[in-house]
Amino acid sequence: MTAESTLSTFVASDGDNVMIQDWPLEPGVALRGVVIVVHGLGEHAGRYDHVARQLNAWGFAVRGYDQCGHGESGGPRGSLPTDSRLLDDLADIVDSTRLRMSKKTPLILLGHSMGGLVVGRFVSLAIRPVDALIMSSPALDPGLSSFQKFLVSVLPKIAPNLRVGNGVKPQFISHDPAVVAAYRADPLVHDRISARLARFIAEASAQTVAMASQWTVPTLLMYAGADHLLNPQGSRTFAAHAPKNVVTAVCFEDMYHEIFNELDPTPVFGALKQWLDERF
Repeated sequence: MTAESTLSTFVASDGDNVMIQDWPLEPGVALRGVVIVVHGLGEHAGRYDHVARQLNAWGFAVRGYDQCGHGESGGPRGSLPTDSRLLDDLADIVDSTRLRMSKKTPLILLGHSMGGLVVGRFVSLAIRPVDALIMSSPALDPGLSSFQKFLVSVLPKIAPNLRVGNGVKPQFISHDPAVVAAYRADPLVHDRISARLARFIAEASAQTVAMASQWTVPTLLMYAGADHLLNPQGSRTFAAHAPKNVVTAVCFEDMYHEIFNELDPTPVFGALKQWLDERF
């Protein structure tokens, strides 16, 4: 069961507003855990309403937020004021969420794409303790060409705030034409990325994969085998080096990037439910 979602804001360290969306459980429903959802590049938390409501139905309260430069949060679209801003904001969200919940209640991070990288890097650095991690098509290998790697190494030094097209091709987010059409029409979706944000993604992806063998937080890694927006090899490499008793990896071979938004996401939600039921 689910109640209506609510919107609120908090002020980040640099004064920008960060939009938060909560999907609480109905009064009287037993709480199994709290899930913090971290969205991907160019999108926003509101696109995860159906995911949040499914988690609600399973007994998990959900909190999402629009990352800096995204959705209804402050900052130029696709910008990154400091190298650590995305991690700092997640730490603030975790802290504020912990204050609202019992110490015995599990706290779970769920990140998609760039958000999957953010939560993965957050856990690899042990910035805050969390009970579990779910990564959906994480940006563990952004699939940069040699020229793009050169630009990422040079541009942030001379023009860190320069914003260009992020290269996301909407036709490859999902096989569902309705999802693609809604994405194209969504006024809160943008196609910008700054040089500093591009460098964060490039560096954090390699650093996170390099930490796979030392992983200790229970993790579900779900990724698309037919991903045209990221290289799924990053997820495969991470899974190959991570302890099998800590990280559960599931590849959906024929799916595009947004596995929760595919024509038939039933197998994705099924894998998620099974993993959650085994642990919580």
